[in-house]
Order: sequence, then structure tokens, then C-alpha cells
Amino acid sequence: MNREKLIKMAGVVRTGGKGSMRRKKKAVHKSPTTHDKKLQSSLRRIGVNTIPAIEEVNIFKDDVVIQFLNPKVQASIPANTWVVSGSPQTKKLEYLLPTVINQLGPDNLENLGRLAEHFQKQAPDAAGAAAKGEDDDDVPELVHGETFERAAEEKQDS
Repeated sequence: MNREKLIKMAGVVRTGGKGSMRRKKKAVHKSPTTHDKKLQSSLRRIGVNTIPAIEEVNIFKDDVVIQFLNPKVQASIPANTWVVSGSPQTKKLEYLLPTVINQLGPDNLENLGRLAEHFQKQAPDAAGAAAKGEDDDDVPELVHGETFERAAEEKQDS
């Protein structure tokens, strides 16, 4: 084939139909690390410093504790900003209370007192429901002077 014929054939080739428009903007594929890089640059701008050697972070929320084991902790005291990154675990407060109680300071003791009152309010409600006979057992009460053996004998006789 000669050169002019190849150029003529290349001019006729189309990627779309007769009336298709060309793409004017190139699609930008964002990687998941893009968001992380933007966040890190924003934190750097505020002046966040990494705090080393933190083994555990507990965030208390109602009766749930969000626990981070060996997290990466960054802080900026003037900006009142704390960043805790790692894998979180959500646990109930009852499970973590024995291990967390020695970490609480004197300012958290009143919160602990309120928590104890909250649990005491829940406990009588549960005990009151059981005392009213609202449990699922269908065992009848025995009449005074009756025994199970005597009742079984009467059933066999009849």
C-alpha cells in the first residue's frame, strides 16, 4: 500500500457514530489515598504533633465505649484538635468498667456516680418485673399442704 492511501483510510476512521460528540473532559479517577492525603495536609496546616507510646484510647458515649488499641494519636492543643486513628472496637461499658476504673481521674468520679445511679434505676425495674410474675414460667403455685407426689398419685388413680 502506498502512503497516500493509508492517510486517506486513517481520516475516515471514527471512534463513535455519525453524530457523537467527542469527550471534552478527561475522567479523573480518585484513589482512596487522595482523601487521606488531603486530611493529613489539613492537619499539618493546623500544626498537629504525633503523641508517641499510647497503648489505648477509650471514647465514652452513653453506655457504649469506643476502644482503640495501639492507635496513632495526633494533637494540636491551641486548635483544640485531637486525631485518633486506628481500628475501633465498640463495647458495652459494663465489660470495660473494671479495667477502665483505675484510669479515671477525680474529675470523672462524679460521672461514675451518675452512671451507678443509672444502673441502679435499671436494676429495680427488672427486679420489679420479675416480682410481679411476668416471667415465662408456667409452673403453678403449690397449695399449702399439697406435694407433687400426692398430686401425681391422684392423677394416676383417676
